[in-house]
Order: sequence, then structure tokens, then C-alpha cells
Amino acid sequence: MTLIAILFPFLSFLLRGKLFTSILCLILPITILGWIPAAIWAVISLQNARADKRTDKIVRAMKKNNR
Repeated sequence: MTLIAILFPFLSFLLRGKLFTSILCLILPITILGWIPAAIWAVISLQNARADKRTDKIVRAMKKNNR
């Protein structure tokens, strides 16, 4: 998925269900200079989404153990 985020930043957002962000990210890399920020944005967003999933999993496990 990281490779997709680098090569096709808009597709990374689209596959995660973020339609508006995907369209915005599709417009950004119209120039070659815009491609680099779009790719960085997509990779950072992907990493943040993965971190959020890990955090949610830990919180659910902690709540389960407290019962």
C-alpha cells in the first residue's frame, strides 16, 4: 500500500474511502513539482491511519482486560 501511496497518491486515498481527499490529491500532482508533496501527504496519511488502528486495538484490549 505504501508503494501505491508513492506512485499513485490519489489512489491511496480512494482505496481508503476518502473521496474528497482523493480528488484534491488528484488535482495537486498535475505538475511534477506537485507530485512530491502529494506522495508525502499520502504516505504520512497512510502511516497515521495504521497508527490509529493499532491504538484502537490496544484500547479495546485494555477495556476487555479491565472487565
